[in-house]
Amino acid sequence: MPRRHYKSYDGITLLARNLRKNPTSSENLLWKVLRRRNLSGYKFLRQHPIFYRINNKWVEFFIADFYCSELKLIIELDGKIHEYRKEYDSDRDSKLLNKGISVVRIKNEELEDMNSVILLLNKIISDRISQMTENKQNSPPSLID
Repeated sequence: MPRRHYKSYDGITLLARNLRKNPTSSENLLWKVLRRRNLSGYKFLRQHPIFYRINNKWVEFFIADFYCSELKLIIELDGKIHEYRKEYDSDRDSKLLNKGISVVRIKNEELEDMNSVILLLNKIISDRISQMTENKQNSPPSLID
């Protein structure tokens, strides 16, 4: 179910706040690992709106389960409903990738082995840092001193 076409940022803020106040058990479980910079020292936000198109009539956006702005990385938890909305998820992921944001999808069942999830996320973070460093080195020099 896409959450988009809002006419004001207030509605989006209220929606995100409501999602934060009513997390799933899986979100609570992973949040214990991500909060307070527990994972490799990076700050993650819960239920954070990501805007991808804004015009004078509406704002189109996604709400990420967990988002780290420094790494431009989203962690999405996929429950059973995601088995039926693969096309929407794929479309969403490609729009985010076009904005330079990587998406990691973790199935709720995978959280049963939290150590494996933590190892996976640490590897993804390490790879993301390498990728961002490489992109920065290959970009043209800035005209601003």
